[in-house]
Amino acid sequence: MAYDLVQQPVRPALSASLRAVVAEEGSASHPYFGTLTQRDAPMRDLADAAHFLCMLHARFPGLIDLARNHSPAAPMSEWLEAAAGAFANERAFLVRLAAAAGPLPSTPGQDACDAAIQTQHHALDMLGRSDRMGCAAGAALALVSDWASCRRLLEIVADRVGLEAPDDMLTTGSDVISILDTLDPRPALERAMRFGAQQLVLQHRALWDILEARSEARQAML
Repeated sequence: MAYDLVQQPVRPALSASLRAVVAEEGSASHPYFGTLTQRDAPMRDLADAAHFLCMLHARFPGLIDLARNHSPAAPMSEWLEAAAGAFANERAFLVRLAAAAGPLPSTPGQDACDAAIQTQHHALDMLGRSDRMGCAAGAALALVSDWASCRRLLEIVADRVGLEAPDDMLTTGSDVISILDTLDPRPALERAMRFGAQQLVLQHRALWDILEARSEARQAML
């Protein structure tokens, strides 16, 4: 997906703030995520991650699709339209990868995990449908920014199962958060976007917490 917006820096503090949120609290900063990206990561743990990312993000409409209807004016609305199209490719990749990875690894407490994912679905839907102007867009920006880490893990899984990963049309190109420097710097909009971004990365961290607990539960069965 191309990011060819004319950059007109207005408040770099907002873009810097959201970059910091993703860098400090996003997926790549979670210890278990780092474990999964090691060369000797167990295939059952990688398969588990693929399945749960699929369960969380392969639904339609997803967060970005919902955010299109609750976003600030152009250029953010235009970016969301392009991002939604690009994420459709990622959704298809998730489904194919989960199928190629085999069955969901048998894990104690599956019912509780299913309930936790449903709670996360509800939280993402609430973010995407938020009437607080900027909240949904902030969450969508954080999702795309954090997806660069998720995509790296998915490509590791794809390599392990012999599946060719499609081109990444979502996170390639310019820094997606730099679009914030083109927006109206109203304080209320900035606060809403920061809140949406923070809530998104919290949901991703919760996902890695779930997957770590599942891995430990499987280890305890051995």
